[in-house]
Order: sequence, then structure tokens, then C-alpha cells
Amino acid sequence: MTVAIDIAPPRRKGLSFASFEPWLYLSPAIVLLVTVLLVPLIIGISYSFRKFSAFKSEYVGLGQYQAMLTDPLLREALVNTAWWTIASLFFQFFLGLGLALLLDKPFAGRRVVQALVFLPWAVPSFLSGLTWAWLFNPIIGPVPHWLYALGLKAEPTNILSDPATAMWGPIIANVWFGIPFFAITLLAALKSIPSELHEAAAIDGATPWQRFTKVTLPFLAPTIAITVMLRTIWIATFADLIFVMTEGGPAGSTATMPVYIYVSAFKSLDKGYASAMAVLLLVLLILYAIVLIGIRRTLVRHV
Repeated sequence: MTVAIDIAPPRRKGLSFASFEPWLYLSPAIVLLVTVLLVPLIIGISYSFRKFSAFKSEYVGLGQYQAMLTDPLLREALVNTAWWTIASLFFQFFLGLGLALLLDKPFAGRRVVQALVFLPWAVPSFLSGLTWAWLFNPIIGPVPHWLYALGLKAEPTNILSDPATAMWGPIIANVWFGIPFFAITLLAALKSIPSELHEAAAIDGATPWQRFTKVTLPFLAPTIAITVMLRTIWIATFADLIFVMTEGGPAGSTATMPVYIYVSAFKSLDKGYASAMAVLLLVLLILYAIVLIGIRRTLVRHV
């Protein structure tokens, strides 16, 4: 007996509603991202090739980028940005990590402490800047008098008015403002570490420091990498605290790149040069993110 087998030719996969359906659901978010992010980015980059005056603009090509090579204020702003970012990130990370390790342990009143730790993150940055500016004021603020009482200053003066110490004011305010970010994210990562690993390490005779470096830290490494990257970008582009507290002074000692960009665009009305500096800052941060993402992938493969 022979059985006839009907082999139908394969159907061509045509376009159907099912293939478009995911994009249909994503379309509001895509339109929003293009409108809010991509279009302003393209316009900002195009501005960097133009020279703006009061009533007109002209195409100057790479003229704005060539001007940056000989701008001493830009070099000072780059140094201030690096100092502001590194110092703020250093203290935010280690104090946030310490708080996360503390809050990971049970103790009486832990929920109250968590609420107090996370409070600075809920305060608007503008209000934080005003509050810290008042605290550093020698007339109405206590900080200068505390520094004088401790012998750290010869008299109770405002550290924001001294070019040698002015940057420390916004850095201290930014550390207070940014600690909760690391505390929250690292505490969540600590909660995801299986307790059996710590118990096994303790049974094997590992010291608390060994358990931290051999068990806790490897699990935290991917989270640390991504949070450090995000926070670095936010700090480097963060101008609110500095502008509220010092407006970039005195004598440009606290003028970071975002502050210099703002002053060039809205006070000097040189939007083309401000756009060129913004593009430079964008490129530097993208290169930094690429390097850190590569380091994170290496850490993930070794966990």
C-alpha cells in the first residue's frame, strides 16, 4: 500500500498585525523619547556649528570647537568638574555603602533610621542649596562658628567666599544629597545575596572582613559599577547646587562645565559656544560610560 503525502510549499511570512503589535504598544514611548531627547540633541549639536548674535546667526563650522582649545576658562571648568565629581562621588559611595551595610543588620529603630537616611533624596536640590548656603553663612549659620571652635579656621568666615575652600561647600551639600542613592541601591543588592553563602563562609572560619571581600563584594560589584556610572554622569551634569550656592564664584573657583555652559548660553548669550561645550561634555561622558560598562561586563563574568 502506498500513502500519498501532500507536501505543501512553505508559506511566505507576510507582514501582519502581530508583527507590528509590539511597536504599536511602544509607539507612545518612542515618540516621547524622540521628541524630548533626540530632537533637542540634534538641534543642540547643530547650534555648535553656528555663531549667534543678538539678531542673527551664521555658520562657522568648527570655529566654536577651535575656540575651546584656547579658552583658559574652559580648562579651569574641566578641572573643577573633575574635582567636583570625584570628591562628591568618593564620599557619597563610601558613606552610602556604610549606611547600606548598617541598615542590612537588624537593630531597634531601623525603620526610623531608614526614613531619616532617605530623607535628603526627597528634598529638592534648589532647597538643599539654599539650606547649605545659609548653614555656611557666618551671620545666621552655625558651620563657620563650629569650624572656628574646632580651631580649623582663624575666624568664623564663609568658606564659600574663599576661592581656596569654596568648592567644599557644594561638595558637602552634594554628599548629603546623594548618599541615599547609594544607600538604597546597595541595600537592595545586599538583600539579594543568599544568606547561605555567608553561613558557609563563617563555618569555614572566614573572618568578617574575608566574608565581605570574598562573598559580599563580588555580588555587589555589578551593582556598584552601574550605580557609580549613573551617579558620575548625574554629578558631572549637575549645576543646581553650585549655581544656587556660589553661581560659579568666587573668581570662577566653583565654575564647573554645566555652570559655564549655562553662563555662556543665558548670560553671555553665546548659544553656539555653549552648545559646543555641551557636546564636549557629552562625548567625555559617553567615553567614560563605555569604559565603565566594559569593566562591569568583566566583573559579571567573574561572579
